[in-house]
Formats: sequence, C-alpha cells, structure tokens
Amino acid sequence: MSFFSVSFLQSITVADKIVGLKSIAAYRSGLEINTNVARKDAEKGLTEVLRDGNPTRIANKSLIDYIFTMSLEVSLSFDLPMQIHTGFGDKDLDLRLSNPLHLRMLLEDERFSKCRVVLLHASYPFSKEASYLASVYPQVYLDFGLAIPKLSVQGMISSVKELLELAPIKKVMFSTDGYAFPETYYLGAKKARECLFSVLRDACIDGDLTLAEAIEAAKDIFALNAIKFYKINVDANAFSSKDTVSVNPVKIESRALENSSSLVRVLWVDTSGQHRCRAVPLKRFNDIVRKNGVGLTHASMAMCSATDGPADETGLTGVGEIRLVPDVTTRKKIPWMERQEMVLADMHLRPGEPWEYCPREALRRVLKVLKDEFNLVMDAGFENEFVLLKSVSWEGKEEWVPIDSTPYCSTAAFDAASPILDEIVGALHSLDITVEQLHAEAGKGQFELAMGHTTCPLSADNLIYTREVIRAIARKHGLLATFVPKLALDDIGSGSHVHISLLRNGENVFMASGGSSKHGISSIGEEFMAGVLHHLPSILAFTAPIPNRNTAFLVCQSNFSFWSYIRVVTQYYLLEIFSLYSIFISHPIAGVCSYHRIQPNTWSGAYQCWGKENREAPLRTACPPGIIDGLVSNFEIKSFDACANPYLGLAAIGAAGIDGLRKHLRLPEPIDKNPSLCANLSRLPQSLTESLEALKKDSVLEDLIGEKLLVAIKGVRKAEIDYYSQNKEAYKQLIHRY
Repeated sequence: MSFFSVSFLQSITVADKIVGLKSIAAYRSGLEINTNVARKDAEKGLTEVLRDGNPTRIANKSLIDYIFTMSLEVSLSFDLPMQIHTGFGDKDLDLRLSNPLHLRMLLEDERFSKCRVVLLHASYPFSKEASYLASVYPQVYLDFGLAIPKLSVQGMISSVKELLELAPIKKVMFSTDGYAFPETYYLGAKKARECLFSVLRDACIDGDLTLAEAIEAAKDIFALNAIKFYKINVDANAFSSKDTVSVNPVKIESRALENSSSLVRVLWVDTSGQHRCRAVPLKRFNDIVRKNGVGLTHASMAMCSATDGPADETGLTGVGEIRLVPDVTTRKKIPWMERQEMVLADMHLRPGEPWEYCPREALRRVLKVLKDEFNLVMDAGFENEFVLLKSVSWEGKEEWVPIDSTPYCSTAAFDAASPILDEIVGALHSLDITVEQLHAEAGKGQFELAMGHTTCPLSADNLIYTREVIRAIARKHGLLATFVPKLALDDIGSGSHVHISLLRNGENVFMASGGSSKHGISSIGEEFMAGVLHHLPSILAFTAPIPNRNTAFLVCQSNFSFWSYIRVVTQYYLLEIFSLYSIFISHPIAGVCSYHRIQPNTWSGAYQCWGKENREAPLRTACPPGIIDGLVSNFEIKSFDACANPYLGLAAIGAAGIDGLRKHLRLPEPIDKNPSLCANLSRLPQSLTESLEALKKDSVLEDLIGEKLLVAIKGVRKAEIDYYSQNKEAYKQLIHRY
C-alpha cells in the first residue's frame, strides 16, 4: 500500500500544470466519503483490483475513499480546489448515492475545512441540496455546467433558480464539459446565457436584485467567480463593470448605440390604451433623461381616446407633473428608422418613487402579491389581429378600405402581403421578440400574428413594440394597419387574445399532474381561472375599453306610455338601420368598437362561461401541440382587444386570479357547445356602461390595483361613453389612434 500511495501522489503532484483536481467518486461508490478509512481496508480493496487484472473498474469503496482522501491532502498542500461530480451523469451512476448531502462528513472534517470544493452539474436533481451546502459551508462552491444544455429549457431555468435560492452569487459559476466539441460548447454557452438572463430578469421583476446587481451577477457567474476560485492568471479588470454599471440601477452605458443614433423615443401607454412618446436628442438622453426622466403632466393618465384633455371625474388635471423615467432594459434600436431608438418608461413622482397611476407599476404590484402569497409567476402570450387598409378616393374624399376580401388562412392573401409580413417578422426578430405563427384571418384585409409567451411585464412590453412595428412597416408600404376591435358591422372584429399560464420555480403549474383533475387543470390553475371567470364582467372595463354607439339615450326618458315606448324604439331602429346603410354605402369603414366585437357566433366570447378548446367561450383552455393529450397548459382570454392598455388588462386578470386563489373558487362545468344554445348562461356586458357598472361594484380589483388608479380609469371610461354617444362620426378617427 505504501508503494501505491507514493506512486499515486507522484502522478498527481503536477501543480504547475493544473488549476484543480476532479473526482468521480459519485460514479463508483457514492459521495458518503469516509475520510478515516482504515489502511487495512484500503489494502484489501487494492488487492482485489490487482487480482482482477487489466482492464479493471475500481469499485471498492474503501480504496476509493482512501484515494479521495489522499487527493484532498494534495489539494490542500498545493492550494488547489477539488471538483466533485454530484447529481446526474452516465447510466452507471447510482443517483441515490450522488446526492451532495452525503458529503457532510467530509465537509465537517477539520483537516479539510480549508479545502475548496466545487459541486458540479448543478447537482441535478439535488440543486436545492447543493444550494443549502453552499450557504452553510464556506468551502463549498457550485457549478451548473452539464445541467445546461442537457435539461429542458424550464428544467435549466428551474435548476439555476434553485441554486441561487440560498447560495451566495459569488459562489456560483458556469463551465461546460463540451470543450472538445464545438457544437456542444457553443450550445452550452448560448443556453447558459439565455437561461441566466431569464433567472436574473425575474429576480429584478420580483425586487430581489436591482438591474446593476443583476449585471454584476452575470459577470461574476460567467467569469469573475471562476477566475478567483481557480486563481487563474487573467486580468480581472477586463471584466470590470466600473465603466458600464453604477450603483444606480438605471445608469447603463450604450456606446454602440451612442455612435449611431440621434434621437431616443420615450414611450408610454395611457389609460385609454394609446401609445404616446416623447423624443429627445441622444446626448440629452444620456446626460439627463436616462437618470432623471422627462416631465409629463398629471393629465396624461386622464386622457380618453377622443380628446387630449383630462376627463372629468378622474381626479387628475393639468396641475402637477410626474417624471417619465426610461426603463433601460427595454431600450431598442428602431428597426424601421435609422439612427433612432425607443425605450419604454415608468411613471415616477420623482426618480425612484413610482407614481400610483403608472400602468407598468400597477402590474408589478399585482404580480408581487401573486408571488409573495402563492409563489406564482403569471406568464402571458398575446395574439395580434389587425387589418391592413389602403387609401382610396370616395366622392372626392379619402377613405380607407381593406386591401383584400380573401377568406381565413388564404394563401392568396398571404402572398399579397408577404413583403410586409416578412419585414415585420424580421424587425421583431431584431428586437428579440418571438413570433410563433402568422396567417390571414377571416376578416377583410385581416391578419393575425401570434407571439411567444413570457412573464407578464415582458409580454406587455413586447406587445407594445409589436404594434409599433406593424404600424410602422405598414406605413412604409403606403398602408394603414389598424387594431380597432370592429371596423364594420358586417365583418368580424380584431382581438388581442391573451394566453395565461402559471409558473412556480420555472415549472408550469397550471397543468394537472398525473390525471389529478378531470379537466386537465391543476387545483391552483382552476382556482385562478375561476377568479378570472367570476370577475370577467368588470375585467371587460380594462380589456374592452371602447364603447359602442350608445342607443339607450333615445329611449330612457321617463313618463312614457307603453305604446309611446314601442313607437320611439321602432322609429329609432328604423332610423338606425337607414343610417348604417348610408354609412356603409358611402363610408366603407364605420369604426364601431369593443362590444360590437364581443358577439355570439364570432369566436369572441359573449357569454360568461368557459370551455375546453371552445372558441365561442370567452375563456378557452388549450392543449397545444407538444402537451400530453387531456392536459391544459394555459387558458385563453378572448375578450381582450388592442384598445386596452396591456399592463392594466393583465393587472386586472392577475387581481381576479388572486381572488380565486384566496377564496379557493371552483370552475363550473365547461360548456362543450355553442354557448348561445345554452339556456341558463349569463350574457357578458353588451356595452362599456354595463362593464363599468360591474367594475364600480368590484372591491377586489380596487384593493389590488389601487383606488386612485381605478378612479382615473372609471373617469376616462365614462368620458368615452358620453363622447361617443353624442359624436357618432368620431369612430372613424379610431383607425388612426389604434
């Protein structure tokens, strides 16, 4: 045994050529290392190995533990770290014995308390256990190579999140086993960056990290931690953040952009769902605006879709000013405009102090409650339906008409619009916005573009940029892209359907597990969705915000006899029919809106119900390709249109879902046929007036979204109801606003 020990030590004492040692004891006898193994037991194991001859596989635990202990002594003498394989690996590994918790005997041995060890491969599936060890033992570090890219995307994200739950960021690093294979090396590096970005982004959203801290964490994990741990002779200043990140989380240098841009558009979305922007010269943006924002009147969140002044009963006037503070994580080069950028803004009373009327902050408030109370993250994916219009001369006036009259999924429509659609997809790709599919829709000149799902704040951000791209590219081609919910009464409407799912630790928990639900939905998912269904009438005030023409004002006078009432109603509808006929003969685009879209037999969801893959239901559970048959990965809300502010719409949905979770609400039986054929279903509000009345009675949404913001929303909606009931021709202008 003495000769073996000497030979072994001589073979590994090459400290001038290596930066660490590595053990695969987990593959052989497991990680419950006995650091006090008896010499005679090790000799017996060695004898067995020599008796077997070559080739041989060392499996004797005493011999392995003895070799491991000698290796630790070498590591200590040369101040080298020890890499220890933990968690999953090749098929000859006994996963039960590769749990890093088995190392506690070793870690608590005083002889080796100064020996730095790094647990490899995220210890998957024991990532939480590894995180715990790194948090309580100063000598333990973590590496999540191999777990990336071997696991699924959600598996990678979940594993890294679990590592960072307890472990200090300074003790986590990434490497790859694929150094000899360029493809694997590239894939690992790429996926690791995508995965860590997702994890750190969520940490920023949840308030665990500031933006500056997240950037520092990325540099530590990908470079600085390993340089320090392995004592690699690399100039760490090359990775310094001093020139790019300050302690202020909104101060990030963008020199590449500075050299090529002249103007930066600061964008926000108001209560009525309109996109607005201020443009500032690049130098001023970098010197002042990026940190201090730009000034904006309080009245900006009191404007309706018809006028640019504050609506009555909003509680907001032209007195008082806020700051539009750029969220630099959303800063993008504008694909269709050279030398310009755009950035989404938060509304602050002063930099660092959010304004309670800010839509993006309202969504964050709701999502924080969902995270704090239930450890859930809400994912969203939007569909964009829009109509491409061309300008024609009609009786000496310019009119806008659809570019074609082709049917649903028409190849001819797709061919005709391909130059525009190709450019739209290319521009979105340059903005890192995922396009899942697009096709010609059933309406005249109508198309649909479905986006990838992601966390709600980012999904809403991406929706804003997607609409900007579609409108701008259409303008470039001499067309007008409009997202208004209903262009003409004789055609289908355009929605902005949204798909909602719930994640916990990166895993979709909306889906039932092991057939535990007859609907394919988990109990968490059912409670959340039941809350949305229950509050849907008041949610419509957020997601379907433009009123139809008000017809009630002509017949609601008191002191009418029954026959007088009938006579007035009859006269009114005869006049209305004649009026509509005249409009469509002389004006192809009527511009009627949200509640004319939400009608039976139009796949928009007119009754308060839900169904499995039922496109006539306002809430539709979905089992998309790739999901096990019978299970539900998300649910779609169809009564959501593009006049809605997406942040406020998602906040209302999230608040309703939270109420469902708190009260453990259950769903009624799904509707498996056309809801209009069912006798006892409630009709959803048929006007903004009805949904606004429902909202006024909904204390849950008020509590979660904010009382003052709700007052402003109600005031804007009331102003729009009043305006459009008295100005019927005003609807025609909405194609230019949405």
